[in-house]
Formats: sequence, structure tokens, C-alpha cells
Amino acid sequence: MALEDTLQNWSQGPSETEQQKCANAEQVICAALNEDEELSQPSILVFTQGSYKARTNVKLDSDVDICVMNRDVFFADYPNNASHEDFGNVSSDLNFHDYKNMVERALVRKFGRVEVARGNKAFDIHANSYRIDADVVPVFEHRRYSQDGSYTKGVEFTTDRGTRIVNWPDQSHENGTNKNSLTSRKYKRTVRILKRLRNKMQDENIAAASNIGSFLIESLIWNAPNELFNSSRYTDVVREVLAFTHDNTLSQEACDEWGEVNELKYLFKGASAGDRQRANQFLRAAWDYLGYS
Repeated sequence: MALEDTLQNWSQGPSETEQQKCANAEQVICAALNEDEELSQPSILVFTQGSYKARTNVKLDSDVDICVMNRDVFFADYPNNASHEDFGNVSSDLNFHDYKNMVERALVRKFGRVEVARGNKAFDIHANSYRIDADVVPVFEHRRYSQDGSYTKGVEFTTDRGTRIVNWPDQSHENGTNKNSLTSRKYKRTVRILKRLRNKMQDENIAAASNIGSFLIESLIWNAPNELFNSSRYTDVVREVLAFTHDNTLSQEACDEWGEVNELKYLFKGASAGDRQRANQFLRAAWDYLGYS
């Protein structure tokens, strides 16, 4: 098969059957959490995030990411070493570990202990013939405060090992949708191409493709200028995107200001040099795998 035909095929979203299994997983888990008596007291919001919501999911990484957010409690970052008292906030009696245990009990009541695996970050709800795997992440709201008292909303959770993680799913979804529109829908298609390419390289045990997450791929492509997506040929688009992202990840200086898709977190600033180098090695290996010169 010619390369252009392969890339055209890889650019397509999951089949209708695959997408329906994603939707089934979302629906049954949302219903289980919304109907649970123990979780009915707090203000619980259940929503999808990640590649399924963005429709950049491909078959081998099509698990559904579902957030279970308690809106009665929030984590916060304050400016200039301020505290919650300075902004009129008070501490909650509910700690995050107890909340995660509540979510676990609700999932076990619905699906049974054998179908629910507790991980460091999320609960894995195992797939069956009706639905695909789902990762259920309990979170509190996160607020990034400005000096004037306004704040930007995200989500935050603490892992079982004690690591604090802040994500910005709404901003990622909105920015990805806007870039997709500005690139005649080629942004998300290019994301799918590189995800499927990564999966194929992993199947062939190409070391540079290991430990390359889907969101890293999305964020690398996010930083490619929109004009690189102008060609009608995916062979040309992928060539331009790979060349730009590879050349600009050769040094920290060139990509120091790059952001994640949400544009609220830096992609490489403050990270170890190994993170950027790992991304650069994958991009080089992807270029070579496709036979570009």
C-alpha cells in the first residue's frame, strides 16, 4: 500500500462499533456513579475527558477516561504565597483519600470487586463484549487564583503514592477543537496518524516508541504552526509536522515555551532533559520509519 493511502487510513477515527463500545462504557459508569446513594450527597459531576472526548482515540488506546468530580471541595493555588483564608475560603472536612474510597465502593457495588482494579491514579473498569476498558479518576475541582480573586478552573487529584496532579480538560478540549477547525480538521487526523504509527512501532519493538503517551503526541502536534497542515496530502502534512517538532526539540531553548494543548502547563519547561530527548528520539524514529529523507 502506498504511504499516502496508509496515512489516509490511519487518519480516520474509530469504527462505529468501537465508538459505540466507548459510549456504552461511558453511559454505564456515569449511571452507576450518579445513582449511588453514598455519592448522592455531594455535588458530583461525572464527565469524559481525554482522547475519547476529543475524538482522537484510536483502537489500541481507546479506553474511556471518566472524571468523577466533587464540586463541594476544591484544591487551590494562590498567588504570592497567600493562603485560603486570604481569599475567604475554609478547609473541608472531606479529604481526598476518603473521597476516592467512596468512589471505589460505588464502583464495586455496581460492577463487583473482580471488575474493578484500583490503581495509583484511577480505577480500571474491565472491558466486556458490550463496552471497552474505562479509567475512572476521582477528582476535586482545582482553582488557580489570580490576585484579584478570580480563578481558572481545572481538576486535581492526589495519587495513592501522594503525588499531586493538576489537569485542565476543558481547556484542552476547547483548544484542540479550535485548532482542528483552523486546520481543516487535519490537526486531529494527524494526531491519529502519529498515534497509530507509534502503536505499529511498539508492535515491532522499536525502542524509541516506548513510553510515548497519547497526550504527549497531541501536545507535540499542537505546537506545530497551523500553516503546516495546509497540504491536501497527508504525506506532506506529516513530513512537515515531524520535521518541525523534531528540529525544535533538539534543544531546550527552541521548545522551552511550548505548552500542553491546554496552554496552562508547559510541555517541557521544568521537566527533566530526558523528557524532551525522549520525544525527540521518537520523532526521529517516526521520520525514519516512514522513509522520509
